[in-house]
Amino acid sequence: MRKIVFICCLGFFFYACSSTDYTNRSRLMLLDEKEEKALGEQSAKEILKQSKLSFNKAQKEMVERVGWKIANVVKREDFEWEFYLIEEEQKNAFCLPGGKVFVYTGLMGIIDSDDELAVVISHEIAHALLRHGGERMSMQTLTQLGGNILGAIVGVQAPAYSSLINQAYNLGSNVGVILPFSRSHELEADKLGILLLQKAGYNPQAALSFWQKMSEDGNKGSDFFSTHPSDSKRIGAIQNLLKDND
Repeated sequence: MRKIVFICCLGFFFYACSSTDYTNRSRLMLLDEKEEKALGEQSAKEILKQSKLSFNKAQKEMVERVGWKIANVVKREDFEWEFYLIEEEQKNAFCLPGGKVFVYTGLMGIIDSDDELAVVISHEIAHALLRHGGERMSMQTLTQLGGNILGAIVGVQAPAYSSLINQAYNLGSNVGVILPFSRSHELEADKLGILLLQKAGYNPQAALSFWQKMSEDGNKGSDFFSTHPSDSKRIGAIQNLLKDND
């Protein structure tokens, strides 16, 4: 029984594997890109319904100016680019599949130049280009499938331990698979993002100044239970990348 399940899962895994368009890294992808972009469009509508757009003209123009400059070097005609400034104290930004980019006013408060904003927007666009959202959903789907299969096997052989095993599996898969996977996404988006902003004519050294400011602003701590790399790891990786690009 276990052997049959293992073979089926292994075959399913290899069937769903593909490689990224920009880094040629192998990945698991269960979601069609059209479906992913449709989800992005739906999410954008919900965000715009629930959020307050900022009327800060200077910041809004800055977001659109930098955003379009990066979008123009990406050359994805299938993306419907739109750039929004959201009135929100949180320091955050993201790009949905399909090209809807959102930047929070809280983040604009620590940005001193177009170069630093380009670091943020190019990084978020890189996530969308690399289809990290779809990949993460695929990984979570596979993890859930594995948990269901394991629960069924254990439930048949030892019903009393089924619930306990499932709880242990969920914790282990979260720490061992899901979260580290997302940290690798962040570093991959840093790499592609720097290439994009450099191609758009922005200063890649701004990546160091921006992330150092984020670190000083209190974005510190261990990355063990975080989906983002620790500040020291991220800054170190960016420094190495900038050296390689010299």
